[in-house]
Amino acid sequence: MTVTRQRRNSRSDILAPFEIRGFRFQFPADLFTSWGNEMEVLILGWYILTATGSVLLLTVYGALQYGGTLIAPLFGLAGDRIGHRTTLAAMRIVYTVTAATMTALVFADMLTPAAVLVAATVTGLMRPSDLATRNALVAEIMPGDRLMAAVGLARTTVDSARVVGALTGAWLFALLGMAPAYAFITAFYAGGCLLTLGIGKPRPAVAMARISFWRDLREGLAFVWETPASLAAMWLAFLVNLTAFPLTLGLLPYVARDVYHVGQTGLGSLVACFAFGALVGSIAVGIAGRSIRPARMMLVYAGWWYAMLLVFVHVPGINAGRIALVCAGFAQSLSMVPMTVMLLHGAGAAFRGRVMGVRMLAIYGLPLGLLAAGGLIERFGFAATASGYCLAGLLLTAAIALRWGSALWPVGAAANASGVADR
Repeated sequence: MTVTRQRRNSRSDILAPFEIRGFRFQFPADLFTSWGNEMEVLILGWYILTATGSVLLLTVYGALQYGGTLIAPLFGLAGDRIGHRTTLAAMRIVYTVTAATMTALVFADMLTPAAVLVAATVTGLMRPSDLATRNALVAEIMPGDRLMAAVGLARTTVDSARVVGALTGAWLFALLGMAPAYAFITAFYAGGCLLTLGIGKPRPAVAMARISFWRDLREGLAFVWETPASLAAMWLAFLVNLTAFPLTLGLLPYVARDVYHVGQTGLGSLVACFAFGALVGSIAVGIAGRSIRPARMMLVYAGWWYAMLLVFVHVPGINAGRIALVCAGFAQSLSMVPMTVMLLHGAGAAFRGRVMGVRMLAIYGLPLGLLAAGGLIERFGFAATASGYCLAGLLLTAAIALRWGSALWPVGAAANASGVADR
């Protein structure tokens, strides 16, 4: 009977966020936006690689997706001031307009690699802040006892997009060509924008009376610096963006073409395998809910993530590589989702947007890692470069665990609570 009750509670935990009206709009809005994004990145990444033949330009394109990383705290502060829903809707209007412009260029046969890089620059100013703003909005509209399940569910919108978006984008590109595929991308962005506007305006939890923009920003940075668990999470987030994410985000087109010698559909399957593992991991987090110890899971599964990437680099054949990517994606979710909840819990309502904005600064490691990888691969090869990234990541993850262990590992530590404070 106890086991049956636990199963019912698990099902109840993962479905409970949908009882909140705002989440019923936000979930499909995030899903449509993520699908459009994944289709766009895959199609344009393949276009850049085939049109130019340069892995360096491919990594430049990937790096431009995160060009707005340095201004991410400003979006967090904007969310705290004018509302996270309003901020998110404004971003998605820009995505829609940019995608519509690209669709027109493709239909007019005027698309060039330069135009792709310009579009990536425009959307890249906002894209690093999109996930952080989503999470802050979830915390704003969600009761604290449902936060872990809600963040896990919200993460599935990204992970499922990397399965569906990758496979659908590759299939549409191969079957219909680039122009119809881009029309679908524009439709996804437009749908996500309209649903975001339907979320409604949650009442701000904290009124920000001061008008000093820079003082508010400095306070957010100081809060992170003075909170050991948050500071450790920021360093770990920077590390995985520098050394783990480049292998499965920007470099998979190179792996597909030059390591496994497959085309768009093969690339889509690799992206989908990593995303499928991440999707299963996000669902697992949503089911486990309040039983999770966020800081502990963050550290343990970061190590597993690097280990699985190292396996991916060295296993022979694409089928073994797909299995390794599924395992790596699973570990990634079980590390990154608890990290998000830990940061939201520690920040509370007063600093939520600013802390998540500072968290997005860590994404700056991704363009740095991608750009460095482009040059290193041309000189040393993919296997040597990727192995170096994984080994460095494992060692530095262990160093973070040792340095901030007293704040991260004890079961009773605040970092291992799974609710959200100061609603």
